[in-house]
Amino acid sequence: MRQIFLDTETTGLEWEAGHRVIEIGCVEVMNRRQTDRHFHRYINPQRDINAEAIEVHGITPEFLAGKPIFADVASEFVEFIKDSELVAHNAAFDVAFLDNEIELTQLDYGPIESYCEITDSLAIARRIHPGQRNSLDALARRYSIDNSHRTYHGGLLDAQILAKVYMAMTGGQTDLTFDDDRRSIFAQNRAHTNDARNNEREKGGFVVVCADEDEVAEHTKWITLLGEDCLWTRGDH
Repeated sequence: MRQIFLDTETTGLEWEAGHRVIEIGCVEVMNRRQTDRHFHRYINPQRDINAEAIEVHGITPEFLAGKPIFADVASEFVEFIKDSELVAHNAAFDVAFLDNEIELTQLDYGPIESYCEITDSLAIARRIHPGQRNSLDALARRYSIDNSHRTYHGGLLDAQILAKVYMAMTGGQTDLTFDDDRRSIFAQNRAHTNDARNNEREKGGFVVVCADEDEVAEHTKWITLLGEDCLWTRGDH
């Protein structure tokens, strides 16, 4: 399964008002493991940048003066994301801006949804944590993802943080390596479980392995992701 985690920075909040994309950051995840492939470009919008936007991302017109325009990077960007599940936080915002940029190039790519499956991580977070703050910063704190180095919003940095948050939020590990202490605990737990199973077999009984509290909590998250049509949450089964 190939996923691309994406974030953009823009000159303002509304593409309909003529605002443009000035940074794109993407990281690739294969089978829930981040690879070393990424796409990161700063883009000259050929217009001014709202002062409020600069306060958020810190990107100035002077910095972007020598950077390529979107048309110069469009083909490389589309090649990087196509045939993937594209994950963004408040995806409608990023995708609308990028679709507008693609249309302005007059290149024959069409809307992003025609060659990517789009997933909104903000919508998922709201289902899992209703009534709570679900900004990327809030989720990073909730799932103990270190973002202390994040002074400003940034396309590539935010895409990297989003990938880690998404994996934690959807029940997967972001790093499957074990230190020595964790390896020891894992081995002890496995040995204890095997001893219990062997004892039950010797008695001729059935082996019953019950989920612990953490496993029940993770299962509940997945049920929430499945939505209202999930059989486990309906009352007619």
